[in-house]
Amino acid sequence: MNAEKRIAVLLVEDHLIVREGLRRLLESEKDIVVVGEAGSGRKAVELTRDLDPDVVVMDIAMPQMNGFEATRQILEARPGTKVLILSAHDDDVYVDRVLELGAVGYHIKQTSGRFLSEAIREVRKGRPFFSPEVAKRLAKRKEDALGRKKALKSGASPLSARELEVLQLVAEGAANKQIADALGISIKTVEKHRDHVMQKLDIHETAGLTRYAIAAGVIESGIQITIV
Repeated sequence: MNAEKRIAVLLVEDHLIVREGLRRLLESEKDIVVVGEAGSGRKAVELTRDLDPDVVVMDIAMPQMNGFEATRQILEARPGTKVLILSAHDDDVYVDRVLELGAVGYHIKQTSGRFLSEAIREVRKGRPFFSPEVAKRLAKRKEDALGRKKALKSGASPLSARELEVLQLVAEGAANKQIADALGISIKTVEKHRDHVMQKLDIHETAGLTRYAIAAGVIESGIQITIV
């Protein structure tokens, strides 16, 4: 296969031994070429501007600049570049954050290396790719969200009308005092309604309530608070 047609990859990982292993793994693939390596997010941004790779394989925890900010700057400088996260962290908050920033895939380091080449090929085409563990959780969340949305549409919401009003305002980013003023109730009553909402939905943090509100059609997705 001609070099011009190979997928140009930039490896971003602060541990040299891990980078060397990734390079060896990818060099065995005829359709992939590693065009550069970076040990920090800052260097990754510089190399992306210089090399214009097809795919950046990006770690999250790095010195000087973490993978979140590096991803943001890379996609701002080179919108056509695809970012594939390769991280030891598989928490949903990490996954949500990088997807919001524009990453196309999320690969867990603990997953078999044979998936990495496949992931690179898929994200190069703009197709989302996730490690099996992450994909399963995302599918479960989507299924749960659809179920909640269907329940609300059918009038089977576990929340009262007042609790739905409080949920909407919480999801829109309003503080308890603002909610109290908007609804003409006391802050203590707002706190009580908020506690009831969390108990009924078994969701105990604002980001989760926001995702529920969007999935249920209580607010539009454009209002969603950024998760940090």
